[in-house]
Amino acid sequence: MKTLKPKTLKRVLNLWPPLWGAGIRVIELAEDWSFAKARLRKYWFNRNYVNTHYGGSLFSMTDPFYMLLLLHKMGRDYVVWDKKAEIKFIKPGRKDVFAEFKVSEQQVSDFKEQLRTQDKIEPVFEVDIMDADGLLIAKVWKTIHISKKQKAA
Repeated sequence: MKTLKPKTLKRVLNLWPPLWGAGIRVIELAEDWSFAKARLRKYWFNRNYVNTHYGGSLFSMTDPFYMLLLLHKMGRDYVVWDKKAEIKFIKPGRKDVFAEFKVSEQQVSDFKEQLRTQDKIEPVFEVDIMDADGLLIAKVWKTIHISKKQKAA
């Protein structure tokens, strides 16, 4: 796996068709891989029949971030991938919306410690999607699979 710098990955993600085409933009990606922030702008092509954000776009804006942050924070000795996601819509999104993703050093240490005695862990991260006025629009739960890489025999 080739490792990109956060600044480069941010540019790549902002040009990646599934995000770009949905109106999603990465507005921050921390140099230490501990934080990311995404914005979904409301355009004619990502709204639904009742002129609110299309639910699939809201879901998409949360898709890659915890996996990407943890992939870099855990290091090359670990397998990290998205396992499951769930969304609960709270209010219709009528304005730009934002989602923030945080991974602390303590979480990373705890995960590595757990993997000393377990084959895999599947932590769940909760993400709030907020509008520009600070109103909660949706909640997303991301389950991430993490395991130690198996050494070749």
